[in-house]
Amino acid sequence: MLERIVAERWLRPRGVIRFWPANAVGDDIELYADEGRTRVLARFHTLRQQMARTDPSRANLALADFVAPKDSGLPDYLGGFALSTGAEVEARAAAFKARHDDYSAILLQALGDRLAEAFAEHLHERVRREFWGYAPDEDLSNQDLMAERYRGIRPAPGYPACPDHTEKRVLFDLLRAEQSAGIGLTESCAMTPAASISGYYFSHPESHYFGLGRIGRDQVEDYARRKGMAPEEIERWLAPNLGYEPLGTAA
Repeated sequence: MLERIVAERWLRPRGVIRFWPANAVGDDIELYADEGRTRVLARFHTLRQQMARTDPSRANLALADFVAPKDSGLPDYLGGFALSTGAEVEARAAAFKARHDDYSAILLQALGDRLAEAFAEHLHERVRREFWGYAPDEDLSNQDLMAERYRGIRPAPGYPACPDHTEKRVLFDLLRAEQSAGIGLTESCAMTPAASISGYYFSHPESHYFGLGRIGRDQVEDYARRKGMAPEEIERWLAPNLGYEPLGTAA
C-alpha cells in the first residue's frame, strides 16, 4: 500500500511553519509582532513541574525556561508548526469502508499517521538546518536522529510537557492553520484531519522533553488567571495532572 500511495499520489501532505520574536515573562512566552518587540502579538502559557525534589540541582521545569527572559535583554525566538498528510487519508479510508474493506481502511489510516510523523521529523530537520538555521552543519545518522541527538525540541500542546490542549487555539490562529494547511480544531481541540501534528519549535541547546506531572491548586488558579479562564474550566482540561481533588467532585 505504501508503494501505491507514492506511485499513485494518493496523498497531498501540507504544512505551515512560522517563527516569532519571543521572550519569556515568568512562565508565559510573549510573541512580538516584529523585531522592535514593543507590541505583544500573543502569549503562550506554560505550566511548571511541582515535584518534591531530593536532588537540589534538579529544577522543576516549564517550557518557558527554554526561551530567554525578557528582563535579560537577550532577543530570542519561538517557532510553531502544523502539518497533515491530508484529508485524502480519510476520504480513501471511507471509500474502503464503503466497499467493506475495513482492513485496508485501518492500514491506510495507520500509514497516514506514520507518514505525518515522518513529515514532522523531516520538517524539523529542515527547520534546524535551513529555515531557522540554528544548526546549519548538523550531520546525523538515522540512529542519531531516532535517538533525538539534535539540538532543539518540538513539543505539542496536549502532550506531557504542555498538557493543555486549549493552547492549540492560539497556535492555530497564529499559523492560520486551516487556511494554510487545511487543518482545523474541534470543540475539544482535536485536530482534523486526524493524521495531523502541531507544536512549537524550541532551539535552546539545553531544551529537552519532560513530563509535567501533578500540579497543585495554587498553580491552577494562577494559570487560570493568566489565561483569563475560570479555574473550574482549567481543572477540566488538566484533570489527569491535578494533584488534588477539585471542589464539587468528592463523593
